[in-house]
Amino acid sequence: MAEALPPGKVPFLGLKVGHFTDLKALTGCTVLLLEEGAIGAVDVRGAAPGTRETDLLSPENTVERVQALLLTGGSAFGLGAAEGVVRYLRERGLGFPTPAGPVPIVPAAVLYDLGRGRAFRPPDPEAGYLAAMAAREEVAEGSVGAGTGALAGGVKGGVGAAGYRLEEGYAVYALVAVNSLGRPFDPRTGRLYAEAFLTEEERALLPDLTRYRGEEEAYRYPFLPGQSTTLAAVITDAPLTKAQARRLAIMAQDGIARAIRPAHTPLDGDLVFALALGEGRGVDPYLLLRLGAYAADALARAIARAVLLAEGMLGVPAYRQLVRKNEE
Repeated sequence: MAEALPPGKVPFLGLKVGHFTDLKALTGCTVLLLEEGAIGAVDVRGAAPGTRETDLLSPENTVERVQALLLTGGSAFGLGAAEGVVRYLRERGLGFPTPAGPVPIVPAAVLYDLGRGRAFRPPDPEAGYLAAMAAREEVAEGSVGAGTGALAGGVKGGVGAAGYRLEEGYAVYALVAVNSLGRPFDPRTGRLYAEAFLTEEERALLPDLTRYRGEEEAYRYPFLPGQSTTLAAVITDAPLTKAQARRLAIMAQDGIARAIRPAHTPLDGDLVFALALGEGRGVDPYLLLRLGAYAADALARAIARAVLLAEGMLGVPAYRQLVRKNEE
């Protein structure tokens, strides 16, 4: 058994989330800060990723612990925001120990939101610094941070978070920025693909679909190379090794496939980071299996929450607005 964690609150001591939101440029970034560091891993499934410092997350490579993650808009330009997070951490003496002092480790990944606002202003080092400064234990969701200018299959995308606490006592938590080519809902019925994973409170946000007029084709999309990506992080307090954290990221990818169709396309840069907050001694395979299964469920729920809580902007409807428009 597992219980759903309350939304809007980070479930782990030492983990904080901060956003920088630029409503004029319709972009932003989201920082996950880790006061004590965490063992990091990543799994990349999309064919158009934009990343920074992800090679060091491979299990065979030396550096194990990261001090922050950055999810950001701005496409390749947005990677510069990581420099601001590095500055924030350096000022506090956090990072990988070296003879010249700590070197902050901040893997980052970008999504494409260029041209969606009224100004060209991708997240820069100052944006990353401000997002780190704003990091709190409370998590804002919807059209904020890296999800500010995000789209999701023709409706507004955004940031969402969800998690579970397992009966073994460990928790797993997912945070996502949804900017997908694929739709988070079935255009033939209007229903969210991840609806089955929602709690009763989350189901109260769903629109009335009794008069929805569906489409005939589920998988017809404009050709938009490199303009879509779902970025996610899954976090646990279980003491996973680096290789086990990688397996957690791999299993969590199923949450994207459950909530968005199609996923991991030639035109998306989908990836999942994994963070393990424990000391890294490792867990037995059965516990890892359960953590991975619930990580996928948490990510599917987080994607649904991102879409349900996002607000329509500049002619792009929110999911609930699209359904109402269709019903009219």
